[in-house]
Amino acid sequence: MIVLGLGSPFHHDPAAALLVDGEVVAAAEEERFTRKKHATRQLATHATRFCLEQAGVKPEQVDAVAFAWSPDSFEKHKGAYFRRCLRHRRSRALKALYRGGREHEKKKRKIRATLAPLGLAEKPVHWVDHHLSHASSAYHLSGFEDAAILTIDGSGEFTSTLFAEGVGGEIRVLHEILNPDSLGFFYSTITEYLGFRRDNGEFKTMGMSAYGDPSKVDVSHLLWATDDGYRINDEYVWAPRELRYREETMFSRKLVEEWGPPREGDGLAEPYIHVAAAAQKALEDHVLRLLERHLGEVLRRNGGRLCLAGGCALNVRMNRKILDHPLVEQVYVQPAAHDAGAPLGAASYVAWQQGERLRPMTHAYLGPEYGEADILAALERIRVPYRRMEDVAGETAALLAEGEIVAWFQGRMEFGPRALGNRSILASPAAPGISDEINARIKFREKWRPFCPSILAEDAPAVLGTEHPSPFMTFSFLVDETWRARIPEAVHVDGSARPQTVSAETNPRYHALLSAFKERTGLPVLINTSLNRRGEPMVCSPEDALSMFFGSGLEHLVLGDFYVTKRTLGAR
Repeated sequence: MIVLGLGSPFHHDPAAALLVDGEVVAAAEEERFTRKKHATRQLATHATRFCLEQAGVKPEQVDAVAFAWSPDSFEKHKGAYFRRCLRHRRSRALKALYRGGREHEKKKRKIRATLAPLGLAEKPVHWVDHHLSHASSAYHLSGFEDAAILTIDGSGEFTSTLFAEGVGGEIRVLHEILNPDSLGFFYSTITEYLGFRRDNGEFKTMGMSAYGDPSKVDVSHLLWATDDGYRINDEYVWAPRELRYREETMFSRKLVEEWGPPREGDGLAEPYIHVAAAAQKALEDHVLRLLERHLGEVLRRNGGRLCLAGGCALNVRMNRKILDHPLVEQVYVQPAAHDAGAPLGAASYVAWQQGERLRPMTHAYLGPEYGEADILAALERIRVPYRRMEDVAGETAALLAEGEIVAWFQGRMEFGPRALGNRSILASPAAPGISDEINARIKFREKWRPFCPSILAEDAPAVLGTEHPSPFMTFSFLVDETWRARIPEAVHVDGSARPQTVSAETNPRYHALLSAFKERTGLPVLINTSLNRRGEPMVCSPEDALSMFFGSGLEHLVLGDFYVTKRTLGAR
């Protein structure tokens, strides 16, 4: 069976994913093709065409189209939604209910119309609830037979947080928290107050939180606990949809009156670092409390297996706290936990419904791959000098060991927000000041931003003090104190790191590079950050990589087997 998964074209991060006989064969985000970050309010047209071409599938061969959005959710939740409208803005409750129903039917018609140019107009469309899609993307692709499931984001159709149990492939929803109460919107509000863009800068808030003291700022009047959930104070935090008249920002003027003006500039300063720390702690505390409240019994039954998805599941500091919880033994985080991963989950859910046996997602290298002919054509097109490398891993490791920064473009592009060794900027974690250099000359971003280490999987336990795998950079761990001194450029201010553990099975070329670097330096670790400039998507094609190379302070680029440098002219 061939199932195409698509995301809603009404929000951010549209993507496409293709499952063939229960296996994920292709997945990509639209932004990588259009070169517009997050590709907001776009259908994943380019991503869809790529997925079909990658699998050698014609549109007429697709058996089903799965959308990670469901118009049926309005009927399911309209009673609770109306009551919440009354709670927040009584004068607008009926209008909100009326507009909600019309909006969903209008969107449904628009989605069907967008399928025609792709040759999919006559295909059966399956509507899968947004959070159910997130749940499936984590559970059905985890390899776990039984697991607790937690999805958290800003908003699906109406749900912001979902607790479920996966048993033998079936997903049983146990509890949902509805808008306007949303941990994702709370965190995005703080993100915007700190001067970052919502739906884009939340990871910056997380990184900044390590510099602050959560006890110095009180956020309890913005977000507080209830018996089975939490409440958001919409006098401070934007409640989504028609529940209040939105101001220019997600935070209200009342919050500014209380805390002072929002942060400006790129530096670290009080009280903003403490605001970030307080928001991070609040997120962690509420999630841990609700995890035990709604999933405690499930975790006790299944031996502590948990699956995470939704945008908040990209918060690696929260994930570390979850993994440290005494009820939790194993955690699978969908590598594309944000909205781009929802189409993958929608397709997985429909495939499971149709009786397909789903295969675990063991890697995220699901995007386009460019062969030697493509790379040579790009090089010749701009007439850049290059040379073929005889020993790609060895020669690149030598550059890195000398303290050079190398752009590394290999194989199939990663699906999800993290560079995992195929579209990466690499550097030695022991080279003094190299993080500042990458931030200033290459990425053009805030100097306090941390970098992640890629670590040989066989050496990771010694470096991180844990046996838990981290192939997708979805966890933060405290680095062993001895190793902190050896790889200081890959360790955050609090002694933590967001690692990628690299195995020879999933990425043999990157594993070979790490091994060659270890042979030269004794360090099984490299700094790994995405190959892109600030505000741009990760590069997709050789042309993108060359544009990045010549538009930044990079001096070395390895494209497949070919080497380009600004320092000397290579021999063709």
